Amino acid sequence: MRKANNNNEESDDQMAEEKQGEEMNTDQEERAPPASKVEPPPAREPKPVTITDIELEQLKKEAAEFKDKYLRLLAESENARKRMQKERQELIQYAVQNVIVDFLNPIDHLENALKFTQQASDEVKHWAFGFQMILNQFKDVLTNNGVVAFVSEGKPFDPHLHEAVEMVVSSEYPPRHRNRRKLKRIQDGR
Repeated sequence: MRKANNNNEESDDQMAEEKQGEEMNTDQEERAPPASKVEPPPAREPKPVTITDIELEQLKKEAAEFKDKYLRLLAESENARKRMQKERQELIQYAVQNVIVDFLNPIDHLENALKFTQQASDEVKHWAFGFQMILNQFKDVLTNNGVVAFVSEGKPFDPHLHEAVEMVVSSEYPPRHRNRRKLKRIQDGR
Protein backbone atom coordinates (compact mmCIF):
# COMPACT_ATOMS: atom_id res chain seq x y z
CA MET A 1 0.00 0.00 0.00
CA ARG A 2 2.86 2.32 0.76
CA LYS A 3 4.34 1.70 -2.63
CA ALA A 4 1.10 2.71 -4.29
CA ASN A 5 0.97 5.89 -2.21
CA ASN A 6 4.60 6.65 -3.05
CA ASN A 7 3.87 6.18 -6.74
CA ASN A 8 0.85 8.50 -6.48
CA GLU A 9 2.92 11.09 -4.62
CA GLU A 10 5.67 10.87 -7.24
CA SER A 11 3.21 11.28 -10.10
CA ASP A 12 1.60 14.26 -8.28
CA ASP A 13 5.07 15.82 -7.88
CA GLN A 14 5.82 15.27 -11.57
CA MET A 15 2.54 16.89 -12.57
CA ALA A 16 3.23 19.89 -10.35
CA GLU A 17 6.70 20.32 -11.89
CA GLU A 18 5.21 20.16 -15.42
CA LYS A 19 2.66 22.84 -14.53
CA GLN A 20 5.41 25.07 -13.15
CA GLY A 21 7.43 24.50 -16.31
CA GLU A 22 4.46 25.46 -18.48
CA GLU A 23 3.84 28.59 -16.41
CA MET A 24 7.50 29.57 -16.77
CA ASN A 25 7.31 29.07 -20.55
CA THR A 26 4.23 31.28 -20.83
CA ASP A 27 5.90 33.93 -18.66
CA GLN A 28 8.95 33.88 -20.94
CA GLU A 29 6.72 34.12 -24.04
CA GLU A 30 4.92 37.12 -22.56
CA ARG A 31 8.22 38.84 -21.79
CA ALA A 32 9.71 38.16 -25.23
CA PRO A 33 9.75 41.26 -27.45
CA PRO A 34 7.40 41.22 -30.44
CA ALA A 35 8.82 40.02 -33.74
CA SER A 36 8.72 43.52 -35.23
CA LYS A 37 11.07 44.85 -32.53
CA VAL A 38 13.71 42.18 -33.06
CA GLU A 39 16.86 43.79 -34.35
CA PRO A 40 18.38 42.37 -37.51
CA PRO A 41 21.77 40.73 -37.17
CA PRO A 42 24.68 43.10 -37.73
CA ALA A 43 25.89 43.39 -41.31
CA ARG A 44 28.81 41.13 -41.97
CA GLU A 45 31.98 42.16 -43.62
CA PRO A 46 32.59 40.83 -47.13
CA LYS A 47 35.35 38.23 -47.32
CA PRO A 48 37.71 38.34 -50.25
CA VAL A 49 37.36 35.21 -52.39
CA THR A 50 39.56 34.27 -55.27
CA ILE A 51 38.08 32.45 -58.26
CA THR A 52 39.40 31.96 -61.70
CA ASP A 53 38.01 33.77 -64.70
CA ILE A 54 36.72 30.44 -66.03
CA GLU A 55 34.73 29.87 -62.83
CA LEU A 56 33.41 33.44 -63.01
CA GLU A 57 32.24 32.93 -66.59
CA GLN A 58 30.63 29.63 -65.66
CA LEU A 59 28.78 31.28 -62.73
CA LYS A 60 27.62 34.12 -64.99
CA LYS A 61 26.42 31.60 -67.57
CA GLU A 62 24.50 29.60 -64.93
CA ALA A 63 22.96 32.79 -63.53
CA ALA A 64 21.83 33.80 -67.03
CA GLU A 65 20.35 30.31 -67.62
CA PHE A 66 18.45 30.42 -64.32
CA LYS A 67 17.18 33.91 -65.09
CA ASP A 68 16.04 32.78 -68.54
CA LYS A 69 14.25 29.73 -67.08
CA TYR A 70 12.59 31.93 -64.45
CA LEU A 71 11.38 34.45 -67.02
CA ARG A 72 10.07 31.70 -69.30
CA LEU A 73 8.17 30.04 -66.45
CA LEU A 74 6.78 33.41 -65.39
CA ALA A 75 5.57 34.13 -68.94
CA GLU A 76 4.14 30.62 -69.24
CA SER A 77 2.18 30.96 -66.00
CA GLU A 78 0.87 34.38 -67.08
CA ASN A 79 -0.23 32.93 -70.44
CA ALA A 80 -1.95 30.02 -68.67
CA ARG A 81 -3.77 32.44 -66.36
CA LYS A 82 -4.95 34.55 -69.34
CA ARG A 83 -6.00 31.42 -71.26
CA MET A 84 -8.02 30.10 -68.31
CA GLN A 85 -9.66 33.50 -67.84
CA LYS A 86 -10.60 33.64 -71.53
CA GLU A 87 -11.99 30.09 -71.44
CA ARG A 88 -14.06 30.93 -68.35
CA GLN A 89 -15.49 34.02 -70.04
CA GLU A 90 -16.34 32.02 -73.19
CA LEU A 91 -18.01 29.33 -71.08
CA ILE A 92 -20.14 31.94 -69.31
CA GLN A 93 -20.97 33.61 -72.63
CA TYR A 94 -22.10 30.34 -74.23
CA ALA A 95 -24.14 29.40 -71.16
CA VAL A 96 -25.95 32.74 -71.22
CA GLN A 97 -26.39 32.50 -74.99
CA ASN A 98 -28.03 29.08 -74.71
CA VAL A 99 -30.42 30.28 -72.02
CA ILE A 100 -31.40 33.31 -74.09
CA VAL A 101 -32.00 31.14 -77.17
CA ASP A 102 -34.24 28.87 -75.09
CA PHE A 103 -36.42 31.89 -74.22
CA LEU A 104 -36.96 32.92 -77.86
CA ASN A 105 -39.56 30.27 -78.74
CA PRO A 106 -41.86 30.94 -75.75
CA ILE A 107 -41.60 34.68 -76.44
CA ASP A 108 -42.59 34.07 -80.08
CA HIS A 109 -45.55 31.97 -78.97
CA LEU A 110 -46.67 34.64 -76.53
CA GLU A 111 -46.42 37.30 -79.26
CA ASN A 112 -48.52 35.16 -81.61
CA ALA A 113 -51.13 34.51 -78.92
CA LEU A 114 -51.42 38.21 -78.09
CA LYS A 115 -52.12 39.05 -81.76
CA PHE A 116 -55.53 37.38 -81.51
CA THR A 117 -56.79 39.20 -78.40
CA GLN A 118 -58.54 42.00 -80.32
CA GLN A 119 -61.52 39.73 -81.01
CA ALA A 120 -61.80 38.66 -77.34
CA SER A 121 -63.94 40.00 -74.48
CA ASP A 122 -62.94 43.01 -72.40
CA GLU A 123 -61.79 40.85 -69.52
CA VAL A 124 -59.47 38.87 -71.80
CA LYS A 125 -58.19 42.15 -73.29
CA HIS A 126 -57.23 43.35 -69.79
CA TRP A 127 -55.38 40.12 -69.18
CA ALA A 128 -53.73 40.43 -72.58
CA PHE A 129 -52.62 43.97 -71.73
CA GLY A 130 -50.83 42.62 -68.65
CA PHE A 131 -49.23 39.84 -70.67
CA GLN A 132 -48.13 42.41 -73.27
CA MET A 133 -46.37 44.34 -70.50
CA ILE A 134 -44.59 41.16 -69.37
CA LEU A 135 -43.62 40.41 -72.98
CA ASN A 136 -42.15 43.91 -73.30
CA GLN A 137 -40.10 43.32 -70.16
CA PHE A 138 -38.73 40.09 -71.64
CA LYS A 139 -37.82 41.95 -74.83
CA ASP A 140 -36.08 44.67 -72.82
CA VAL A 141 -34.00 42.04 -71.02
CA LEU A 142 -33.04 40.48 -74.35
CA THR A 143 -32.12 43.89 -75.79
CA ASN A 144 -29.98 44.66 -72.73
CA ASN A 145 -28.12 41.40 -73.35
CA GLY A 146 -27.40 42.21 -77.00
CA VAL A 147 -30.25 40.28 -78.62
CA VAL A 148 -32.02 42.40 -81.22
CA ALA A 149 -34.67 41.45 -83.73
CA PHE A 150 -33.96 42.02 -87.40
CA VAL A 151 -36.48 42.51 -90.16
CA SER A 152 -36.21 40.00 -92.94
CA GLU A 153 -39.68 39.97 -94.45
CA GLY A 154 -39.54 40.92 -98.14
CA LYS A 155 -35.72 40.96 -98.23
CA PRO A 156 -33.51 38.62 -100.27
CA PHE A 157 -33.07 35.20 -98.76
CA ASP A 158 -29.75 34.78 -96.96
CA PRO A 159 -29.03 31.21 -95.84
CA HIS A 160 -26.75 32.54 -93.09
CA LEU A 161 -29.61 34.49 -91.51
CA HIS A 162 -32.78 32.75 -92.65
CA GLU A 163 -34.11 29.23 -92.57
CA ALA A 164 -35.99 27.89 -95.60
CA VAL A 165 -39.16 26.20 -94.41
CA GLU A 166 -41.07 25.54 -97.61
CA MET A 167 -41.05 26.05 -101.35
CA VAL A 168 -44.00 27.60 -103.17
CA VAL A 169 -44.75 26.78 -106.79
CA SER A 170 -45.45 29.90 -108.80
CA SER A 171 -46.18 30.70 -112.42
CA GLU A 172 -44.47 34.11 -112.11
CA TYR A 173 -41.07 32.68 -112.88
CA PRO A 174 -39.87 30.19 -115.51
CA PRO A 175 -39.24 26.59 -114.45
CA ARG A 176 -36.02 25.92 -112.51
CA HIS A 177 -35.66 29.60 -111.66
CA ARG A 178 -34.87 30.22 -108.05
CA ASN A 179 -36.52 33.21 -106.52
CA ARG A 180 -34.27 34.21 -103.68
CA ARG A 181 -36.89 36.25 -101.89
CA LYS A 182 -38.36 35.40 -98.58
CA LEU A 183 -42.07 35.06 -99.17
CA LYS A 184 -43.35 35.50 -95.64
CA ARG A 185 -42.31 35.38 -92.05
CA ILE A 186 -43.32 32.12 -90.44
CA GLN A 187 -41.70 32.55 -87.06
CA ASP A 188 -39.01 34.67 -85.46
CA GLY A 189 -36.33 32.60 -83.95
CA ARG A 190 -32.80 31.61 -83.57
